[in-house]
Amino acid sequence: MLDDSLKTQLQQYMGLLRQPLRLIASLDDSSASQDMRGLLDDIVAAGGGKITLDTSGADARKPSFVVAREGKNHGVRFAGLPLGHEFESLVLALLWTGGHPPKVAQDVIDSITAIDGEYSFDVYMSLTCHNCPDVVQALALMAILNPKISTTVIEGGTFQQEVEQRQVMAVPMVFQGGEMFDSGRMSLEQIVAKLDTGAVAREAEKIKAKDAFDVLVVGGGPAGAAAAIYAARKGIRTGVAAERFGGQVLDTMAIENFISVQHTEGPKLAAALEAHVREYEVDIMNLQRAAKLVPAGADGLVEVQLENGASLKSKTVILSTGARWRQMNVPGEDEYRNKGVAYCPHCDGPLFKGKRVAVIGGGNSGVEAAIDLAGIVSHVTVFEFDSKLRADQVLQAKLNSLPNVKVVLNAQTTEVLGDGQKVNGLVYTDRVGGDSHRVELEGIFVQIGLLPNTEWLRGTVELSGRGEIIIDDRGQTNVPGVFAAGDCTTVPYKQIIIAMGAGSTAALSAFDHLIRTPVLQPAAVEAATA
Repeated sequence: MLDDSLKTQLQQYMGLLRQPLRLIASLDDSSASQDMRGLLDDIVAAGGGKITLDTSGADARKPSFVVAREGKNHGVRFAGLPLGHEFESLVLALLWTGGHPPKVAQDVIDSITAIDGEYSFDVYMSLTCHNCPDVVQALALMAILNPKISTTVIEGGTFQQEVEQRQVMAVPMVFQGGEMFDSGRMSLEQIVAKLDTGAVAREAEKIKAKDAFDVLVVGGGPAGAAAAIYAARKGIRTGVAAERFGGQVLDTMAIENFISVQHTEGPKLAAALEAHVREYEVDIMNLQRAAKLVPAGADGLVEVQLENGASLKSKTVILSTGARWRQMNVPGEDEYRNKGVAYCPHCDGPLFKGKRVAVIGGGNSGVEAAIDLAGIVSHVTVFEFDSKLRADQVLQAKLNSLPNVKVVLNAQTTEVLGDGQKVNGLVYTDRVGGDSHRVELEGIFVQIGLLPNTEWLRGTVELSGRGEIIIDDRGQTNVPGVFAAGDCTTVPYKQIIIAMGAGSTAALSAFDHLIRTPVLQPAAVEAATA
């Protein structure tokens, strides 16, 4: 089943097993079961005698198998082949079940083992989804660490009927106890916090007790990571408050313009960024969303108030909150999000195999999405607001060569239509003639650019008409001691490598600000605040 290269890698990893494993398979006579049996045989062969195969499983989902410790029946179940992006998830499930320690903070592990109550998770994924592994691995680890939690990982292409019945129109999608739990990329910490209702309050209290930082970075994308590293290397007290470490990079598939790295993927780069930051004494505070910035007062400290009620203070602050996908903001978009309205063609494209879809946007992202989808779906219609496509000519040439793609220019999408359960069409207006048209389809992929995450800064930091933080060539904002970097700023050309450079600039500027700012004496501070 596996090629020689993967077999070699698997054998190396299985050498790390500390406890014997048992694979409990539920198979039938289908070709999919034959493929799974081949995969399981390869795993057993790679185990060096530490892995056995039991084919007596009687689970309703066939083909599927459970990864369990010898003598146990509890473990992670994989329904369908966990290959593609999920091969790593399979390897990690084998290692963790076999006693190899996960690279997870001890307080998170303690929170998982302390979760009370019975939880049964079904997570739907596709083999091309780069957002799925984080969710799959998180729920797998939780099932391995806590016997009250069960997790089944379902490959949607193998169980198409089940996908249709549950109206799974985007992955990853998670059900708990038969009910919708959540969808989209989630970190382990996010899932644990959702189950542990007291986690947010406890984390807020921990944050409140923290001393002031020299440099506080708000945001954990490429700009924030670079800023944190450059600040920490100066030997000053550095903190990072991030909603999710990696930021927009986590939603990027192929990266081929990061100099010296010929090809990588967003989640891999994000993981590398976080690992690099953790090499230094940086206080990383994940799952933290900033709500308000308060300029420095008499104490010389800038305050960042968080949505959980806590606040952080720092001598300098670097804003690197990045950007998010722009939405159409039309009726029906919110109602049918993840029910036909999607934003990631790589992740969700396979779920629309043989169906009719639309791509909103004629820039590089939109045209690339259309080209990608054309090989999966029956037909793609590209809707562009402008009178011409804005994508590179080489992409337009490729698009025009595809027989199942149509381009509609001067098209303003006005409504997403559905039957109450899923998308069945859209309405657009011809901006030239003014006529309204209805198009029957099953999926809509929105690819119309990004919006800066700066709403919380309005009235405090000077913003451009597009909502970007206005900075000078040193990354300084109009607020003393507050710097900014990356896609949330007015820096031209929103690129990963440019964001990293901007983050480095902001950190060096913040350090320069610190060494040139007179140290306030306690008596002076008390007098000013009296």
